[in-house]
Amino acid sequence: MRLVWQLLAVALIAFLGGQGLNATDGSPWLQLAIGLATAVVAVVVYRWVVAKTERRTVVELGRPRAVGGTALGTLLGVAMFGFVIANIAFLGHYTVDGLGSPEGAIGLVGFMAAAAVTEELLYRGVLLRIVEGWFGTWIALGSTSVLFGLSHLLNPNATLWGAIAIAIEAGGMLGAAYIATRRLWLPIGLHFGWNIAASAIFSTEVSGNGTPQGLLDAATSGPIAISGGDFGPEGSGYAVFAGTVLTIVFLWIAKRRGTIVPTRRRDRAQAAAATLPR
Repeated sequence: MRLVWQLLAVALIAFLGGQGLNATDGSPWLQLAIGLATAVVAVVVYRWVVAKTERRTVVELGRPRAVGGTALGTLLGVAMFGFVIANIAFLGHYTVDGLGSPEGAIGLVGFMAAAAVTEELLYRGVLLRIVEGWFGTWIALGSTSVLFGLSHLLNPNATLWGAIAIAIEAGGMLGAAYIATRRLWLPIGLHFGWNIAASAIFSTEVSGNGTPQGLLDAATSGPIAISGGDFGPEGSGYAVFAGTVLTIVFLWIAKRRGTIVPTRRRDRAQAAAATLPR
């Protein structure tokens, strides 16, 4: 039941935060405040429900490395998306016509803060962590990455390729970042940095969502393999390449640190046998 209670608790905060953000559409400063508040409350609720249901210290959201891990992840996320946009622009499929909407960018920061934190708590903090305890790292990483990709099929301009791209470049990379550090701060920062770069800075579509204009008045065009089409640059080959590279790097770090949990079928079988009546 810990899986159920933890998912419900974080999902409730995500839902309430989303309702608040939708209700304040057109008021960027209110959206910023509500988005940041949603992120903070989600962290507090996660810490409370995990401590309550598992009776342990919630080390994955411990204060040590919180600022450094989140900041590093944010910088990596912005740099990663910048790499993608630079390549699309080099081929002439991303153009900037001038300044967009700085106020719109402010609201997007709040929106993306709420999205990044709640999604990381749900997918990496709850699902990946608990499934990994049952079946090991590889099954947990693969299954939660697929689920993360499939969840994006609900977006307005979703495509099957876009969902596959998200599963590879985001589900794999963010899960690997957690596995390498055993903290949620780095994946939260990565997710946040990628999203604000895509929306608030470069004004592109984010996972098929029709996001408001950000800092730049810009447009993408060209083949889906290059620009990602209506799904946004996350559906481009450059994004898949960058996410795959970082996934490999994080898994290499995890292997060196010994943080990969093996699949112990024999141990599980022995544990199950020990519970049978004699």
